[in-house]
Amino acid sequence: MEPAEYERMDAVEDRMWWYRAVHANLLDALLRSSPPPASPLLDAGCGTGGLLRRVAAVAPGRLHVGVDIFERAAAKARDKSGCMVAVASADRLPFRDESLGTIFSVDVICHRNVDPGRALAEARRCLLPGGSLIINVPAYQWMTSFHDREVHNARRFERAGLVRLLASAGFTRFRATYWNSILFPLMVLRRKLFAGSHSHSDVGDFSPVADRFFAAVMAAERAGLRLGLRYPFGGSLLAVATK
Repeated sequence: MEPAEYERMDAVEDRMWWYRAVHANLLDALLRSSPPPASPLLDAGCGTGGLLRRVAAVAPGRLHVGVDIFERAAAKARDKSGCMVAVASADRLPFRDESLGTIFSVDVICHRNVDPGRALAEARRCLLPGGSLIINVPAYQWMTSFHDREVHNARRFERAGLVRLLASAGFTRFRATYWNSILFPLMVLRRKLFAGSHSHSDVGDFSPVADRFFAAVMAAERAGLRLGLRYPFGGSLLAVATK
């Protein structure tokens, strides 16, 4: 991403409603998985470390590590999370075969400098048998907008396409669902009809009233996901693929 976008992420990822929602969904997916005991966990494309810090708090007793291609982001992630973070690409992970129990990939394979097939194959290579890839991506190529331009997204995904990519990478067990569904009409209006002139992405502070409202909607969706619901559309896709 642009350096300014990393700075914006660093400033708001602990409090902005969207980051709180995606992190909560990812942690729910982690807690539902059954990784090999005491196996290391990687955040591949960890940004400025907000997810790593949360994971370390809810999954103690494991080695938590991160990688990010941007050196300044990796440094911030180290400081924020207290975890080991290397400067590396998701396309070429600096880990041995079958050395990790869980890998997070959060809005990474959508980036213009990442090869989705290679990144997913790398994740599978590094996972232990029984390990899981927990992946989030933005949904629908037709939703490409100013936001994607600012964060360097080259692609967005539909569920069927993501499942095909996971299968092509060698994963045989996976489940996937859209989320951010209730607010999706507002997202379409914001991104497509009222885009206007924007000098940065949608990452940033919202008014306290708007943030509380959006957070409450996300909490309701999360409750549905925890009950096993699968949403038919939404602004993002969440998938868990097991090796």
